[in-house]
Amino acid sequence: MASLQATTALMGIGLAALILYLIRRDHLYLMHGLFWVMIAGAAAVLGAWPGLIDRMARWVGFSYPPALLLLLACVVLVVKALHADMVNTRIERDVRRLNQRLALLEADIETLRNTAVQPGLVATDTTCP
Repeated sequence: MASLQATTALMGIGLAALILYLIRRDHLYLMHGLFWVMIAGAAAVLGAWPGLIDRMARWVGFSYPPALLLLLACVVLVVKALHADMVNTRIERDVRRLNQRLALLEADIETLRNTAVQPGLVATDTTCP
């Protein structure tokens, strides 16, 4: 049992170190990385002290402690998925607004070009002899 505890704790610590490395290399946004570091820390704590999940399950009223662990994992993943959808929605809205602004600016540039160069007028260059 001790090797399982050590393995689980080391996996949690290794995951936390990997997350911090990805944040440092700017491959992972800081706030998202902190969420995953908290998850890795919880995995390391539960790996080091497996009796903790038993006590938590007894306190909440679960007769089968791994069911509490699975329920918590599902809740965390659902919350993370909901947060990711909220972020994606905000990004899509911002991109749509930027595209609309770009289209308006391009239309303004086109009207300025059309009014600056009218048919029948020839622009003369005074710099060349």
